Amino acid sequence: MTPRIDPTDARLLQEYQRDFPLVPAPFAAIAADLGLAEAEVLDRLRRLQGEGKIARVGATVRPNTAGVSTLAALAVPETRLDEVAAIVSAEPGVNHAYHRENRWNLWFVATAANRIDLATTLDRIRRRSGLGLLDLPLVRAFNIDLGFCLDGGRHSMGRAKAPDLSALTEGDRPLLHALSQGLTLDPAPFAALGRDLDLRETQVMIRIATLLRAGILTRLGVIVRHRPLGWSSNAMVAFDLPDSLIETAGLALARHPGVTLCYQRRTVMGLWPYGLFCMIHARSRSEAQGILDGVRALPSLRGAPHQVMFSLRCFKQTGAQLTRQEDAA
Repeated sequence: MTPRIDPTDARLLQEYQRDFPLVPAPFAAIAADLGLAEAEVLDRLRRLQGEGKIARVGATVRPNTAGVSTLAALAVPETRLDEVAAIVSAEPGVNHAYHRENRWNLWFVATAANRIDLATTLDRIRRRSGLGLLDLPLVRAFNIDLGFCLDGGRHSMGRAKAPDLSALTEGDRPLLHALSQGLTLDPAPFAALGRDLDLRETQVMIRIATLLRAGILTRLGVIVRHRPLGWSSNAMVAFDLPDSLIETAGLALARHPGVTLCYQRRTVMGLWPYGLFCMIHARSRSEAQGILDGVRALPSLRGAPHQVMFSLRCFKQTGAQLTRQEDAA
């Protein structure tokens, strides 16, 4: 059963996943729009975070811009799943970890400031778990993180444009990391962030606006957790396609209702030939199955070999690690 959501909470979660006000008192601006007091907006966000319905109020960073990342998987014996999941989740660079229905049953995203740190994280997981690992780096994003529609629709989106990496400076890394972890829920979050980073409030807001325009930040706002909000039947689907069909299929998937993310990833010869990934989020397994049936009927995907991996358990979901390991230590 989908949990009931207070109508004001629903507006707060739906309308402010993107376009968060870049003003000195953003929560006051939201309050004015919703007809509430600033203190009530902050209290609602703190409660929703405490209930696990939002991860943070912050930003999502486009993969492989300020850092490097990969999707990885382990084939874990069921008797060792909790043990190995704890090993994976203990890594600061791992920001998502899920148990999925597949022989490769423990999937996680690892992010780092550079390739050396990322390789170190993966090697440590291999060594501590004693298991082989699939490493599937991103090749191309067709549908980047534009938010999650609670009403079953989708945020408007166009074809994903290449980010303007010339806008990024080395000095932006601490800012991006802090935004990935979340703003403080107080009346002047940009001023508080500036104090932490030894920047003026105006500098913080100008850099955020620049990084949003450049496509390095994909959005700034409320980051929801879909499972506690009732979207509990979720599947990662991966297709084996010839390279000549990847672009056509990826663009079609990105436009398909119910598909929330779509990426091309590197394959692993002899182990994992499935290079085109998408995520389906639904309120029931039958609803997810209906979306999947529509996806498989797309002309570019009809008859394509594929793997459907419903998520069974979430072990970890946090913001990305974008500082160097020695800095984090």
